[in-house]
Amino acid sequence: MSETTSIFASYPSLKDRAVLITGGATGIGESLVRHFARQGARVAFFDIQDQPAQALVAGLAAAGFPAPLYFPCDLTDISALRDSAQQAQQALGTIDVLVNNAANDQRHSLEDVTSESFDTSIAINLKPQVFMIQSVLPAMRAQSSGSIINMSSISWMIPSTGLPLYIAAKAAIVGLTRTMAHELGPHNIRVNAVLPGAIATEKQRNLVYTPEYKTEIHAAQALKRDILPDDVSRLVLFLAADDSSAITNQSYIIDGGWV
Repeated sequence: MSETTSIFASYPSLKDRAVLITGGATGIGESLVRHFARQGARVAFFDIQDQPAQALVAGLAAAGFPAPLYFPCDLTDISALRDSAQQAQQALGTIDVLVNNAANDQRHSLEDVTSESFDTSIAINLKPQVFMIQSVLPAMRAQSSGSIINMSSISWMIPSTGLPLYIAAKAAIVGLTRTMAHELGPHNIRVNAVLPGAIATEKQRNLVYTPEYKTEIHAAQALKRDILPDDVSRLVLFLAADDSSAITNQSYIIDGGWV
């Protein structure tokens, strides 16, 4: 992906904003890091994929954008999550925007679910969102501002099949978003959710985005085209910027008109 000037919106309010993104090395997360950096934001991101993370940082720096800070962090380790969040806040001074993006949509059947696999799925798909919000909350409260964007999915609305634990977590994220929006609104902290549909990431293309699957998806969508990570990122930019300063407690679907 070339680091060229786009025809899309620029948000002056995002310049120099401190943005923290989970799962930022690949897929939607990589696109998020790129888009915020292009807006002049100061970005930190967590991941466990060192090689693509370091390549992302180097590529953005070489293109003249603010180099994001990469923190290797296993989000299922809450102690490590808290330590990394503290390090990111020390490096950036505060956190203005939190994007809870990391997830794992590994396919599974209900018959194969064990107590251990249940805990593992929740540990990556729901639990980190709670503790990331907890980690940035003191600073956001102190500055009486902040935007938190939680990545859910349309999977629980369709509903999808073949990954019940992931879908349960993604539904719970909408509930978490709504209650946090009301709890944190008095502190001028906004909380919204983004619900992507079938996003044509590199991972999905390699795993499930076969020509047959693509035909099926396009048949379900009103728009007969692939929905790309950059489409999601542009929505998240808006929700992070002051342009959406009166918007909270909302769930935004980006799926080409599937739902």
